[in-house]
Amino acid sequence: MASWVVSECSLRPFTAVKIHHKPRPSLPSNTINAFKFKPLPCSSFKVPTLWSKSRNLGGLGLLNVSAPLKVTITSEEDKGKEESTIDGVNNGEFDPGAAPPFKLSDIKAAIPKHCWVKDPWRSMSYVVRDVVVVFGLAAVAAYFNNWFVWPLYWIAQGTMFWALFVLGHDCGHGSFSNNPALNSVAGHLLHSSILVPYHGWRISHRTHHQNHGHVENDESWHPLSEKIYKSLDNATRLLRFTLPFPMLAYPIYLWSRSPGKKGSHFHPDSDLFVPNERKDIITSTACWTAMVGLLAYLSFAMGPMPLLKLYGIPYAIFVMWLDLVTYLHHHGHDEKLPWYRGKEWSYLRGGLTTLDRDYGWINNIHHDIGTHVIHHLFPQIPHYHLIEATEAAKPVLGKHYRVPKKSGPLPFYLLGILIKSMRKDHYVSDIGDVVYYQTDPQLYGTNKSD
Repeated sequence: MASWVVSECSLRPFTAVKIHHKPRPSLPSNTINAFKFKPLPCSSFKVPTLWSKSRNLGGLGLLNVSAPLKVTITSEEDKGKEESTIDGVNNGEFDPGAAPPFKLSDIKAAIPKHCWVKDPWRSMSYVVRDVVVVFGLAAVAAYFNNWFVWPLYWIAQGTMFWALFVLGHDCGHGSFSNNPALNSVAGHLLHSSILVPYHGWRISHRTHHQNHGHVENDESWHPLSEKIYKSLDNATRLLRFTLPFPMLAYPIYLWSRSPGKKGSHFHPDSDLFVPNERKDIITSTACWTAMVGLLAYLSFAMGPMPLLKLYGIPYAIFVMWLDLVTYLHHHGHDEKLPWYRGKEWSYLRGGLTTLDRDYGWINNIHHDIGTHVIHHLFPQIPHYHLIEATEAAKPVLGKHYRVPKKSGPLPFYLLGILIKSMRKDHYVSDIGDVVYYQTDPQLYGTNKSD
C-alpha cells in the first residue's frame, strides 16, 4: 500500500488561491517584474522557470536555455505585482511554504537502487535481537529486585518496547519484507505484545502518510483549527498542551482519535476503515484482547505489583517515547513550518514539512526512526537503508531538508524543544491554504507568550 501512495500520488497544476503566508519583509523599491538584459556573455545552463501563484505543485520545471549571467533592473513598472519565487527563495529569504523546485521522481532517482531492497532475514535478525534484549532485561531486573535496578530497568525496557513498535511499524509499511503474510504475522506479534492493534494502527498510519502536512486530513498530531481549539473547554486545552499529559495520549488516541475526529482503532465499523477491512480489524482486536487476557492471568499468577514493575511502567515509558518521537517529527523546528489545505497541498509538499531528529545512542536502538523525511516520502525503504538514502537525496532537497541538531549520547536536548513547542504551537487559522501555528497567549493565564 505504501508503494501505491508514492506511485499514484498526483502532482498537478492548480489555480490561484488565497494563501495565508507568514509576514515577509517588503520589497525594495526598485524590485520589479519586468527585466531588460544587458548584452553580456551568455552561458547555456539549466535555470528554473519563474512561477507566479499558478504553478505546478510538483516543482519548477527546468528549461535548457541560453541566459545572461547578470540581470539589470531598468524599469519601475508593475511594482505592485507579487515577486516570483525561485527555489523557494523569496526576496533573498527561503520560503518553506513555496513549491519546491523538484519533483518526487527527482528524489527517487537520486536514491541508490539497493536502498529499496528488503531483506527479510536481516529484518528478522532485528526482531530476534530486540526480543532477546527484552527478556534479558526482565530476567536481570527480577533477579536483583531492588530499587536501584528497577528505575534503570523501566527506562531501558520502555525504550525496547518502543524499538519493538518500530519493527512492527516497518511491517505495517511493507518495508519489513515483500511477503505480506510474514509482515502480518510479525506485525501482530510485535504490536500485540505492547497493546497496539496492528491492523487498526497500520491503516490509520497509512492515512497519516497519504495526507501528511494537511490540516484537516492528516491523522497524527495534526494541528487544531482555531474553531476546534476554541470549542474545547479550558481543562481539555490545558491538558493537551501541558506536559506530561500529551506524552501519555497514545492509548486515548487508539480508542477515540484526536479532537475533531471520530472512530476507534478497535471497532471494525469505525470511520477509519472501509468495509473490506473489517476482517483485518477484527483479527487485530482479537489479538489485542488475547494479550490483555494474558496480562490479567499474569497479574493473578505473580501478583499485580510485580506485573506493574515488569510490564506496566515500561509500557508507560514506551507510550512517552512514541508520543515524543511522533510529535517532534512534525513540530518544534526553529522556524515554523507550513501546513496546507486545498490545492496548495500535495504529497511532496506535505512530506517536506517533516523533520529528521538525532537521538544519539538511541538511533541504533530504535532502528533509525529519526531519519524521517525520506521515510515519509518513501515508506517502503527499509529502516537500515534510510541513512544512505537520505544522504543521496540531500543534494536534491537543498534547503527543503533541515539538518537535525546533533545530539549527545542521550537526546536530552529534545525536551527543551518539546516544551517550547507546547507553549507556542496551539492552533492554525481557519482560513488560508498555507497556514502556520499560532499561540494562545491566554492558555496559561498570561497575556503574553514565551
